[in-house]
Amino acid sequence: MARQNVAEQFVDILARAGVRRLYGVVGDSLNPVVDAVRRNPAIDWVHVRHEETAAFAAGAEAQITGKLAACAGSCGPGNLHLINGLYDAHRSMAPVLALASHIPSSEIGLGYFQETHPDQLFRECSHYSEMISSPKQMPRLLQTAIQNAVGRSGVSVVSLPGDIADRPAPEKAVESALVTARPTVRPGDAEIDALVAMIDEADKVTLFCGSGTAGAHAEVMEFAGKIKSPVGHALRGKEHIQYDNPYDVGMSGLLGYGAAYEATHECDLLILLGTDFPYNAFLPDDVKIAQVDVRPEHLGRRSKLDLAVWGDVRETLRCLIPRVRAKDNRRFLDRMLKKHADALEGVVKAYTRKVEKHVPIHPEYVAAVLDELADEDAVFTVDTGMCNVWAARYLTPNGRRRVIGSFSHGSMANALPMAIGAQFTDRRRQVVSMSGDGGFAMLMGDFLTLVQHDLPVKVVLFNNSSLGMVELEMLVAGLPSYGTTNKNPDFAAVARACGAHGVRVEKPRQLAGALKDAFRHKGPALVDIVTDPNALSIPPKISAEMVTGFALSASKIVLDGGVGRMLQMARSNLRNVPRP
Repeated sequence: MARQNVAEQFVDILARAGVRRLYGVVGDSLNPVVDAVRRNPAIDWVHVRHEETAAFAAGAEAQITGKLAACAGSCGPGNLHLINGLYDAHRSMAPVLALASHIPSSEIGLGYFQETHPDQLFRECSHYSEMISSPKQMPRLLQTAIQNAVGRSGVSVVSLPGDIADRPAPEKAVESALVTARPTVRPGDAEIDALVAMIDEADKVTLFCGSGTAGAHAEVMEFAGKIKSPVGHALRGKEHIQYDNPYDVGMSGLLGYGAAYEATHECDLLILLGTDFPYNAFLPDDVKIAQVDVRPEHLGRRSKLDLAVWGDVRETLRCLIPRVRAKDNRRFLDRMLKKHADALEGVVKAYTRKVEKHVPIHPEYVAAVLDELADEDAVFTVDTGMCNVWAARYLTPNGRRRVIGSFSHGSMANALPMAIGAQFTDRRRQVVSMSGDGGFAMLMGDFLTLVQHDLPVKVVLFNNSSLGMVELEMLVAGLPSYGTTNKNPDFAAVARACGAHGVRVEKPRQLAGALKDAFRHKGPALVDIVTDPNALSIPPKISAEMVTGFALSASKIVLDGGVGRMLQMARSNLRNVPRP
């Protein structure tokens, strides 16, 4: 039997770690690895049109499956294109292994053609970034990289010169057992005791939940019910905590709605559960705060803490539930539920008048119809910008749907590439890319990837011919909008030219039929919907203190606008409020 080369050993180890796809663009320094993939039945090469797409796709796959995913870029410019998608995966805590192939090892440091230093370039967006400069480093270095990515939930990067990849692998190399799943982490007894005491002493407790509550829905609901606590959430916590939640008071942040802000500021004790919510201006500074997080570096970096608890949310709650005293007084909870319903009653009226006749189409109406027609287990990938607003307010979670986006990194153009990775995990599951025209156009070339691999992704394009969120940021800062207008083609015609299903929608009465046709279509489809460029979620009051980006005014006023079916949920929860 012929001796393995380093590239073959590399691919074998990836397959043993559970990697089923390697997303990337071929190139000469990658050739040994790509050829090894070609000959390995356990792993596929996914050819994309841009390496940034490869990284976004791998990150999305990792978020959907919870398992290691992988991408690759050729030397120099090729692997440089990975960096934005890797930043997103790393900040989303998605386990991704990136292969950055390198120039010939004998030329490193001599200004060779396409020379960069990938082992240095990727350090800020990874837990581990090292170069294989000798075959003798295999397989230990790759195994270390995999275990950093899986164990620490983020990116690892391995740089591999093409000539090293083609050399014989070491004989009798020791291959250790690979860690491919993370353990649960239980807090120490002292922290549990301290948190129990704080909860028992407080009259009014609020829970604020992030993505760390994934898999802990039942425990959060039981805990909230026992201590009569309102439950708010950050954007990344929405899909995990909002559904079947009789204690829901909405979302905080600039895209927020409902009574989450009031509930976090009017309580005696705020408990942050699995959230690295970045906007500290929305957090109170005059109530006691405890934070539970499995990542110790997250504890206390957004607000002053009275107690830091290092542990998995589900395991922590399982320790707390039998020990805390049940609270009988639910006045605070009921008052917040009433405030939440009242707040939603007010904003939902903004886009209920003649929306089915308004031209250009209200984007809120598009999101509401999409939410009603999409499958109960659909995966939505969401572009950064105004699509974040529509997803946050109109997509209804149910415990089976997934909503992923560049919610921590905030990159444009993420929705289409993420949809590629999500769809590869299950071709039968409905995957919907909620794309803005600006984001879609930025990586539009990878629409061809959908066609080439016959991926049945449905692109729902909110086409307002502008960079809507940037325009809003300018308005909030008191600046005239400038450089935000897009001159777009007929994107539906572009889709048809690529060989996909494409339809353009300019009138509201065409919308439902167009979406149904796209969802029925067996291959990739694009619905180009011309939406109102003036439908910005502008706060009801713009103050001089408001700043650009996702910051906040000194008056803590959030964006206004519709909220879809969330009003129905709030009304339903009011039934739990005892009547005098």
